[in-house]
Amino acid sequence: PIACIDCHDPKTMDLRVTRPAFLIGIKALMKKEKGIDNYDPNTMATRQEMRSLVCAQCHVEYYFKGERKLLTYPWANGIKVEQILAYYDEYDFKDWTHAETGALVLKAQHPEFEMWSQGIHARSGVACADCHMPYKRDGAVKISDHHVRSPVLNMARACQTCHPQPEEELKARVEAIQDRTRALLTRAKEALVQLYDAVKSARQRGVSEKALEAALRLQRSAQFRLDFVAAENSMGFHAPQEAARILAEAIDYARQGQLAALTAREDNRLSTRNVKQ
Repeated sequence: PIACIDCHDPKTMDLRVTRPAFLIGIKALMKKEKGIDNYDPNTMATRQEMRSLVCAQCHVEYYFKGERKLLTYPWANGIKVEQILAYYDEYDFKDWTHAETGALVLKAQHPEFEMWSQGIHARSGVACADCHMPYKRDGAVKISDHHVRSPVLNMARACQTCHPQPEEELKARVEAIQDRTRALLTRAKEALVQLYDAVKSARQRGVSEKALEAALRLQRSAQFRLDFVAAENSMGFHAPQEAARILAEAIDYARQGQLAALTAREDNRLSTRNVKQ
């Protein structure tokens, strides 16, 4: 249910940010990263920046803070996945307790703005609207196309205004990035499932909760990274290297957690055998 007034001032039609949670979040982020006090995008951002910030009001990671469930963007430490995780760890926040392992896990929402901010298009000054709402002619007037959609469905206006390569080549580049991201995502999922199984097996063999703490912390780290990429709707395209980095860390943390659970199980087996002897 998005209307004109969500992005435009109804009197002037200028772009504007209306979401209170975003205004608080971007203020904290700009203070952290650029040392700017009391940042207000409605008065301080350029028009080109606003062509992304109006999208970032909704296409972000968020959670509901405290008993009053205040909508909050976890950007006080920054917008990279590890900075957001550190924020949640500081507040000891969880979205739910994993039913099979008991780990306190997090559910990423749809962190498009956070991921896009790490990519080449953001660094080059390309706004969300440049690709998802490219300019078109309506008679003698140039306007933004408000049929918001994937640039792949409209490559002539969304991509080829900057990239003079043939449409088939550009589409192949996109698909190569997305295919590689999906392959890494699948590996991360497989590693995480094997961590679950290792924790379950260890617990069934009498391993204490204390001995499994390290494995559960690693599960939280791996799972949030995996979900950060899976829930972000570009399948890695917004920031290919960042997506690959995050998934590589997810695989690594999952395997570390699996090893921690297996080690705890083996230590428990040896301890039990020594007691019996």
